[in-house]
Amino acid sequence: MRLDDRVLDLSQPQVMAIVNVTPDSFYSGARTMDDEAIAARVRQVVAEGATIIDIGGYSSRLGAEDVSTEQEWERVSRALSVVQDVAPDVVVSVDTFRSEVARRSIEQAGAIIVNDISAGEVDAAMVDVVAYYGVPYVAMHMRGTPQTMQQHTGYERGVVAEVADYFRRRTEWLRERGVKDIILDPGFGFAKSVEQNYELLAGLGELQTEGYPLLVGLSRKSMIYKVLDTTPDNALNGTTALNWEALRQGATILRVHDVAEAVEVVRLHEEYKKRLPR
Repeated sequence: MRLDDRVLDLSQPQVMAIVNVTPDSFYSGARTMDDEAIAARVRQVVAEGATIIDIGGYSSRLGAEDVSTEQEWERVSRALSVVQDVAPDVVVSVDTFRSEVARRSIEQAGAIIVNDISAGEVDAAMVDVVAYYGVPYVAMHMRGTPQTMQQHTGYERGVVAEVADYFRRRTEWLRERGVKDIILDPGFGFAKSVEQNYELLAGLGELQTEGYPLLVGLSRKSMIYKVLDTTPDNALNGTTALNWEALRQGATILRVHDVAEAVEVVRLHEEYKKRLPR
């Protein structure tokens, strides 16, 4: 995928580092509220091997406080400025479902990836912005909003089948609207129970039928720490285990809090793949 004069090579897995400019993200280690903390985080993840930095100014965890567009934009804009100063060559993603935040981000930073947890369902103008500027778009599966999503976990035909059908319909619609570079995110933890998250992971390979890159965000989520009866702070080992399985089933981008560990998983998995029977 081309972003201005940069090229994101998706022929092998990439690591996306989470940089949350929010006070209430579910994992405290991801919160970077002031410029100094943002800069330190950016330097760290780039040194550890992240090829994409995902900036978020709106916490999408269950029960998180809703914030205004202007407040979200103030957070995102500050982080974009820091990234442009500290790591101007890194690919940037902005995690937002609001078209206005996406538009301002592109106008400030140039070509970015727009990472939309609602796949254009919450703000219909989002798709027009992405198509107009010709930027890559992450379309994630979610039902409802971050405040209501866990009220929508009924999947009569099974979570894998229904997510796959959703992506088939949604990518066709996105193409018709002029979106060219599409990345799919199955939305682990969004409108899915713990059991459904594992069903989705077990069937992840079935979502590749459309040929789009898959972004997987499992990092320190409740599907890990609830099963292990622990907390997000102690869910790194579980994250690493599930990231390996995601790679085995064809994940293209790992969205993580812990970059060094994810980069190691990618390197080991790539080495392992060389030894598989052809």
